Amino acid sequence: MQIGKTVALASLRSLMEVEAPAPGDRLPTERRLADMIGCSRETLRTALATLESEGDIWRRVGQGTFRGRAPIGQSVRDTILLEATTPVDLMDARCLLEPQVAAAAANRCEKDDIDHLRRRVLEGRAARDRAACERADDAFHQAVAQVTRNPVLIALLRHFSNTRCRAVWQREWDRTYRRVGVDEFRQLHSDQHHAIVEAIVRGDGPAAYREMAQHLHSVRQAMGSTTEVDSIIQYP
Repeated sequence: MQIGKTVALASLRSLMEVEAPAPGDRLPTERRLADMIGCSRETLRTALATLESEGDIWRRVGQGTFRGRAPIGQSVRDTILLEATTPVDLMDARCLLEPQVAAAAANRCEKDDIDHLRRRVLEGRAARDRAACERADDAFHQAVAQVTRNPVLIALLRHFSNTRCRAVWQREWDRTYRRVGVDEFRQLHSDQHHAIVEAIVRGDGPAAYREMAQHLHSVRQAMGSTTEVDSIIQYP
């Protein structure tokens, strides 16, 4: 027996605390949510519409449903940007932006953020294959952006995430894992993620900047890029 709209809405609110606890987290698909709650797709969509009107979630065709208010950067024509982005372009943008994001996170980190960040590190250490490693890595970098509480930065890091799903990036990433090996790459990433988080937890912006810059530099080297980032590793 399927449940009604009021119960479905209450169940959806509770489910969000488990499946999408932080702003910017992606909710499961409508099909999965309906199965988990025990309601029809029509009832679920009514509940989702209520949450969206209250600013608790935002939705975008082809991307999914996310917790929190829609980011200011949502109007950017993502498809055009994605198609024009190469792996070199992406790593260049990440090396320029993400160290600054880490520094901002260190300045804005609150007590409730600490466990969330440390869980992302533990998920990386627990990953057992390439796909799990990449999901954990992606979740970590988005979590750092979420700590800044800046919707523009969150949207930009989500754009980076979408770019990493493209076939051209995946081919380059596959070559990287074949050269380095999943276990070695996972351990290195997890250690570097840990160092970034601890700098953020200490409120040490310069250290968070340097740790993130060094981390991305090592990723760039593993991918065989010849472009240097040493000049931006020092906190400006």
